[in-house]
Amino acid sequence: MKFCANLSFMFTECATILERYALAKEAGFKAVETGFPFGHTLEQVKMAKESAGVEQILINLKTGDVSKGELGVTAQPGKENEFRENLQVTIDYAKAVGAKKIHIMAGKLEKVTSSNWETYEDNLKFAADVLKQVNLLGVIEPINQHSVPNYFLSDYERAVDIIKRIDSAHIKLQLDIFHLQHICGDLSYNIKKLMPYVGHVQIAQVPNRNEPDSPGEINYKYILEQLEINGYTDWIGLEYKPVGNSKDGLKWINNFGYSL
Repeated sequence: MKFCANLSFMFTECATILERYALAKEAGFKAVETGFPFGHTLEQVKMAKESAGVEQILINLKTGDVSKGELGVTAQPGKENEFRENLQVTIDYAKAVGAKKIHIMAGKLEKVTSSNWETYEDNLKFAADVLKQVNLLGVIEPINQHSVPNYFLSDYERAVDIIKRIDSAHIKLQLDIFHLQHICGDLSYNIKKLMPYVGHVQIAQVPNRNEPDSPGEINYKYILEQLEINGYTDWIGLEYKPVGNSKDGLKWINNFGYSL
């Protein structure tokens, strides 16, 4: 198992995402993933990542003002140009830090119509073509309605159907076990069923999104074994909120028989 720190959730003891690169390295991580680094230039982010000496696995699509709940316009008719501009900016950042994966966030909508689904799929088709040219992977992630009410994509079946129709090696599924448990549970069966479409995995305990060994619904020692059994060998993002100090909370990795 290869674990990467999610700097949007971990090491928040530091005020900026730039400082968290170094903290992740100090904690023993070889790799990280991040949300889009709002407020920081491409050069600043590249320097922070390179100074820390870590690999960057994934970056989230530029989405707008996250503090206002703006999580993308991928499913909004009339905002196709904004989506394309955000995609290009994110590609530039991804290339600068060497990230090979971009999480294409769908956005939040209070009322969903068929035109939203058409726009979403059309934008993903466009993204697949652009990402193919630069050899990057786009991943889409169903997000549960408890954590993010009105998030557009919260259905694994629909996500897989779209991935099948687009039929591109550059659009795959981001399988966050935290969201999978919230949305449909039945983890062993669904991991096996979804694995052919998976491009990235993330983990956190349910319901409080803390360390995998914290009290909750998921037996992560078993689930990590299931991911291996079903052929997943890529990076696993630790997208959880540490109960206390991020570094101290990493004891579960050794306790589960793994290492950084």
